[in-house]
Amino acid sequence: MRDQAQGLRELAARARAHPRHGGGPPSTPPGEVSATVRVLALAGGRSGVGRTTLVASLAAALAGRGRAVTVIDADVGRKSLELLFPWAPSRNLGDLLRGEARPEDVVGEASPGVQLISGASVLRGVAALSRGERERLLGCAASLTEGRDIVLVDAGHGVGGGVADLCRAAAEVVLVTDADPASITGAYGLLKVLWGREPRPQARLVVNGVRTAEQGSSVHTRIDRVAARFLGRRVPCLGHVARDDHVARADGSRTPFVLAYPGCPASRCVEALASALLQTVPGTVDQGFWHRLLGGGDGGGVKG
Repeated sequence: MRDQAQGLRELAARARAHPRHGGGPPSTPPGEVSATVRVLALAGGRSGVGRTTLVASLAAALAGRGRAVTVIDADVGRKSLELLFPWAPSRNLGDLLRGEARPEDVVGEASPGVQLISGASVLRGVAALSRGERERLLGCAASLTEGRDIVLVDAGHGVGGGVADLCRAAAEVVLVTDADPASITGAYGLLKVLWGREPRPQARLVVNGVRTAEQGSSVHTRIDRVAARFLGRRVPCLGHVARDDHVARADGSRTPFVLAYPGCPASRCVEALASALLQTVPGTVDQGFWHRLLGGGDGGGVKG
C-alpha cells in the first residue's frame, strides 16, 4: 500500500501534467465532457452518512484529472471540511460579509488543485440577510469561484437550515446516503422537498459505506422506485463507495483518504465517481450559483 506522502506526490505530479491557471483548459480524456463550470451540491437526508469526507476525496480525485476544483464548506455540522485538508483558510465568508477579511483571506489551496472556502453559517442563513448584505456578499463571493472548472458545495443534511436553497442554487445535486433505513428515508425526504417546487435540481445518488456493489444497487433501487411512484421522477445512481477502514484512518491525518490511501477500495470507488461525473453532461452549466443563492429580493435565496 502506498503511503500518504506518495499519494500527495502523485496528485501534485498529475496536476502539473494538466496545468490549469494561465495554461488554457485542461486536456480532456476520451469520453469526458469539458464544461465551463459546474456547481454541485452534496447533501444528505441525515447526518453520519460520510458526506463531508466524500466531498474532500471527490475534490482531490477531480483535481487529479486536471480540473480546477473549489470546495465550499457550507455545513455547520460536527465535521468540517477544514479538518480534512492539510491547509484551511483562517477566515470565512462571515468575516468577509462583516468587512473583517478580504476575498483572498477566505480562499486558498487546500491540496494540489483544490481550493477551499469556508462558508460558515452565512450560506445556511441567506434568508436572514438584508438586501444590502446579500449584494455586498455577492459582489465579493462571485470572484472566489471565477475561472474554476468544478465547485463542490458541502450543503449539509436534512430539509431545513438552508440545505434546499443551496441545492437549488447549485442546480446539480449529489444525494449521499448509506444503507441504514433512516438514511434512506431521509434521502427520499430531501428529494421530496427539492422536487416539490421549482427550480427542481438535477439529482443523482451515491450510496456510501456499502459492503458490496449489490448492496449499493439495492439501496438505489429502493429510492428510485419510490421517487418514480410518488414524485414522478427517476434518480440515477452515480455510484457507490465501499466500506473501508482506511477512511477512518485518514480522518486524523488532515488528508483526503483518496490521497492518503490511493489504492484502497474506497479510493478506487471515488476515482470511479470522479470519472462518472466527468462523463455526464449536466442539465445546467453556468456561473449563476451565487446569483441564484443570494439574489431574489428582500426574502433572500432561491424562490419557487
